[in-house]
Amino acid sequence: MHWKWFKHIPWIDTRARFLSSAPTHGALLDIGSSDGETLRHFHEMRPDIDYFATDIEGQPDAYPKGCRFHRGDLNHEPLPWDDQSIDAISCMHLVEHLERLEPLIAQSYRLLKPGGRLYIETPHPKTLSLGSARGAAVGTFTMNFWDDLSHTRIVSMGALAQLCRKQGFEMKDSGTSRNLFFAALWPFFMFLPPSRQRCTARIHWLGWSAYLVARKP
Repeated sequence: MHWKWFKHIPWIDTRARFLSSAPTHGALLDIGSSDGETLRHFHEMRPDIDYFATDIEGQPDAYPKGCRFHRGDLNHEPLPWDDQSIDAISCMHLVEHLERLEPLIAQSYRLLKPGGRLYIETPHPKTLSLGSARGAAVGTFTMNFWDDLSHTRIVSMGALAQLCRKQGFEMKDSGTSRNLFFAALWPFFMFLPPSRQRCTARIHWLGWSAYLVARKP
């Protein structure tokens, strides 16, 4: 589904709901931008926004046109943008890879304008007890938390909220991240052979990810 449709129905997707709150022609930074899938979806829904991205590696050629990319490790160097220059920050499935979360929270607080929001998404604790994909699909899609060998630990929303409050953030929202359209497809896909679409429908049905939204006063 093309994300431009989510502009009219942002309630159907947790990430789209966060993106819909960003100001017109605002600035959004994606921390841990990886292959750019999230950025491409965001740009489809909100082409009016100025996009920035940072990653220790990254694939900037796959990012939306005009996106300004910085390659670096925020655990060892500050991000290059000015204080209070960003309206919204997204951080998708990064915290479970980090040994220390304090630099991420501190840098996000520094960069956000007053009223700016931080969205963090990470695997839900329930993923520790999920089985891996089975049969021919085993190892092709992360279902159990430890299917991804680069994961270091589960980060609960309660622990993350404590770190954010300590930095000065206000908590605005938290819960289970879902796309209701994809979740609704699971009863149909569950009878089909293994595929990426089938696994995507299942994780949205199960509520595979947890999220938190924090606001800088």
